Amino acid sequence: MKCSGRNAVSGEPIEVEFDATIKCVDPVLGWSGDDGVFLAPGFIDIQVNGFAGVDFLAASADDYVRAGEALLQTGVTAYQPTFITAAEATLLEALRIVPAAPAGPHIVGAHVEGPFLSAERLGTHPNEYRRDPDLELLDRILDVGRVTAMTVAPELPGASALIQRLLERGIVVSAGHTNATAEQAHHAFDLGVSTVTHLFNAMRPFRSRDPGIIGVALTRGDVFVQLIVDGHHLADETVRLVWAAAGGRVALVSDATAGAGLGGGSYQLGDVAIEVADGVPMREDGVLAGTVLTMIDAVRNFHALGIAFEDAIGAATEVPARIIGRPDLGVLEPGGAADIVVLDDRLDIVNVLSAGEARVVA
Repeated sequence: MKCSGRNAVSGEPIEVEFDATIKCVDPVLGWSGDDGVFLAPGFIDIQVNGFAGVDFLAASADDYVRAGEALLQTGVTAYQPTFITAAEATLLEALRIVPAAPAGPHIVGAHVEGPFLSAERLGTHPNEYRRDPDLELLDRILDVGRVTAMTVAPELPGASALIQRLLERGIVVSAGHTNATAEQAHHAFDLGVSTVTHLFNAMRPFRSRDPGIIGVALTRGDVFVQLIVDGHHLADETVRLVWAAAGGRVALVSDATAGAGLGGGSYQLGDVAIEVADGVPMREDGVLAGTVLTMIDAVRNFHALGIAFEDAIGAATEVPARIIGRPDLGVLEPGGAADIVVLDDRLDIVNVLSAGEARVVA
């Protein structure tokens, strides 16, 4: 099969030949097609807690099918279901349920966000399930399911050994929900922590003489930073500042919860009851509790702040693929997965191909 359009990253007219994977990508000379059609790699959401009424921490196999189909409608062709801090039994059962070969988008593995987080920076995570680093608990978590990423507060006692164990087992370690100082952040990144979960949110604030983990992440070229660009978690100027300091190292994440794709109402985020009103999920005490953001809207929002179209696409595709170590995803290259989002010049989704199969037709 073939499809053609302008490459969303390079702007060049291309024709892509594929089955389940991309066979070849050829330039089209004397292009006479619709200049407003763009081909982008499928979006990769490496932090999504739920979608379309499904909270992944309590999801069944059928729930994953339902959420996956809804995610495809928003351009997501690969994702990491993300589990917030929960009781050990709840977390282990959630990991057992994650489908190995879902019918919808690729599930690259689970992102476990906790329980080894700072008590001072929990955000909406339940304090009763937070734990200091514990290698035996970590091994129980890793042994039961396909974990590909874990968020850790690197300043906690015993965190260095925990990080080393995670890296030995091939897990991406992200710093987040952390009160780490700059010195502690440098130590973590030197150990091999490679990214930061939702930069600026639920972490030590940046100050002139106390830059903390934010200042270190923005100034180290070996660290990827993840951003929630929903218009609520970050000011516009903050997003522009991050891009000015870390352009090319920014990954967009949705941090979506069960209300994403549905609108207002009452939902669950693990054990936390949340209410979505005016597009903002909150706990009953007014603490932000994830988002109802979609990845296509994250791309639109990022681009609307002055980030070039190709860079906004890269932040939803190539950069998250680099974070999770999946060179077959997030690119339009021979050998890559035939996951393609077809966009018009208004950034509306025209079609989505997942493993070469058309799943969305406008």
